[in-house]
Amino acid sequence: MKVMVMEMEEGVKENGASPPKSRVTNQSRALLSMRLLQILLLFLVLTLGISVVSIHMIKFLKIQRLDPVAPITLLSTYNHETVTLDSFIRPPLNVWHTMNDSELLWRASIEPQRNGYPFKRVPKLAFMFLAKGPLPFAPLWEKFFKGHEGLYSIYVHSLPSYKSDFSRSSVFYRRYIPSQAVAWGEMSMGEAERRLLANALLDISNEWFVLLSESCIPLRGFGFIYNYVSESRYSFMGAADEEGPDGRGRYRTEMEPEVTLSQWRKGSQWFEINRKLAVEIVQDTTYYPKFKEFCRPPCYVDEHYFPTMLSMKHRLLLANRTLTWTDWSRGGAHPATFSKADITESFLKKLPGAKSCLYNDQQSQICYLFARKFAPSALEPLLQLAPKILELGSNISSTRHSWFLF
Repeated sequence: MKVMVMEMEEGVKENGASPPKSRVTNQSRALLSMRLLQILLLFLVLTLGISVVSIHMIKFLKIQRLDPVAPITLLSTYNHETVTLDSFIRPPLNVWHTMNDSELLWRASIEPQRNGYPFKRVPKLAFMFLAKGPLPFAPLWEKFFKGHEGLYSIYVHSLPSYKSDFSRSSVFYRRYIPSQAVAWGEMSMGEAERRLLANALLDISNEWFVLLSESCIPLRGFGFIYNYVSESRYSFMGAADEEGPDGRGRYRTEMEPEVTLSQWRKGSQWFEINRKLAVEIVQDTTYYPKFKEFCRPPCYVDEHYFPTMLSMKHRLLLANRTLTWTDWSRGGAHPATFSKADITESFLKKLPGAKSCLYNDQQSQICYLFARKFAPSALEPLLQLAPKILELGSNISSTRHSWFLF
């Protein structure tokens, strides 16, 4: 009996010792399962995250494979086209764009700071027409530009509602820029001129900029005008310190301290300036607010804004005269307008009008290259006399050493 009791007690002891070992084993297995599950979940999250990022990168960044052989060529992530030097310097065939004025002026203010160009640059003369709509003298200008492709560019600012209908063969085809309404004598006029300059600055080959109206005509052939402008050491903008009610009398003391009375200047609206001064105008944020707020009729922005600003900062670069002849002899707020009956050979020969002026600091008898205002009816006689009087179609070399074409 004692033996049986002892065996039973030993069995109970053995059975009583086994449960703790079983619990440890079960806990280990549960812990291992949890870790495996965590690793699996982490792997799934990482896989999902990488997939989502990859999809977004492909969809929005449009990643393309770069060619390691040509590392100097950048890759456009927008239109599948490589970005080359030519894409920066090649002017657009169509001047239309979707930039607003702030974006346009900002873009036009970007200029290379390095001297020289890494390509053969032929400097061009930009003709900027500030018009209400149609260009009545377009046929005359067509003759003027003929044969001089690559030396000029054209920009037209008109009423936004106007739609041009020039044929593809015309030099004015697709040369109308995005425009806004303009009121005579107000800041909208100055804004239109800045808009023209900014659009022209987008072509890096444009070196000189001339502002014209739809009633302007050329007084010389293209070759003559190109040389006259390109060989000048100065830009042609009037900047006179004029006494009286039409000069200093238009100044307002609220423009101080940016503009003082002694700095106030007046000049013709129609100008020719070089690229440096054009950039100066489009990037201006100092004088523009003052003129917009305080220069209102009888103060006319187009006669004071640019002349005052440029004379303050670049007086030595200005010839202090315009290249566009206008007849103010009849008095009034607007110059004389010439119609068909006025256009004769003798009249055209007398148009330059000035007795003498300075050209590169030397006396010259050639002071004007353009004239205004002409009525649309003047086109027919002008087309008949232009080949003889204006020598349209003459090449550049024939005018390089001679200013007298009449």
